[in-house]
Amino acid sequence: MTRRPTFPATLPTQGAAAGRTRPATPAATAVRASASVAAVRPQGLGLDSQAARERMVQKLAAQGLSHPDVLAAMGGVQRHLFVDSALANQAYEDTSLPIGLGQTISKPNVVARMIELVLAAPAFAQATSAAQRGRILEIGTGCGYQAAVLARVAREVYSIERLRGLHDKARDNLRPMRLPNVHLLFGDGMLGYARGAPYSAIIAAAGGEAVPDAWIEQLAIGGRIVAPVQSTAGRQSLVVIDKLTHGVQKAFLEAVQFVPLKSGIA
Repeated sequence: MTRRPTFPATLPTQGAAAGRTRPATPAATAVRASASVAAVRPQGLGLDSQAARERMVQKLAAQGLSHPDVLAAMGGVQRHLFVDSALANQAYEDTSLPIGLGQTISKPNVVARMIELVLAAPAFAQATSAAQRGRILEIGTGCGYQAAVLARVAREVYSIERLRGLHDKARDNLRPMRLPNVHLLFGDGMLGYARGAPYSAIIAAAGGEAVPDAWIEQLAIGGRIVAPVQSTAGRQSLVVIDKLTHGVQKAFLEAVQFVPLKSGIA
């Protein structure tokens, strides 16, 4: 049996070979213990009633999102806790919002759409609960919102962020929620995280010209990658990559707009 990594974990630094780790200062945070996301009370924002989230979920359903687990997860996570208080009144609108360091929190429709695509992976075909869905690797933790949603639909979530400021912000946002199945990692997402592999799915919140080979290598047979990919014309579209016994299968979907995928840490 492959020994599971302990936390804090160590990620390879820029230039290290994918799939290897080497000693460094602790560069990961595990958000642990047991409690529900919905049990966390917002502080004075006036958005603690579930009505705002229910309206958001109704809009998502009207837009064609239909997976019951995804809709339940979107309705259960308080998005306004992940944005600046000045933007809290826009938290449940279908819009992306700035989270600092030139990054954004994706709009709810995009988060739900990508997670719904993830749950349609061959590896999840027989899964009827989060506990049966194995591990998901998230590239680009950002403020931690999508990791909180993923925590409700998968057994375990590894989430990597290359920007120290955002990694710290996500840690602070998620710590009160005490999610035992979310592991926050500070490191180069383009290298993935080999010590947690194989993953049933990989989901990326940034887009490059191609999907890194390391992600495909760390994906389990039957697993799926959902990520934005940039074309030669500079536009981005969602790509779904399924890893099958005989190779990989790619499908390009709708146009999207994400921040660029970058290597290294900052």
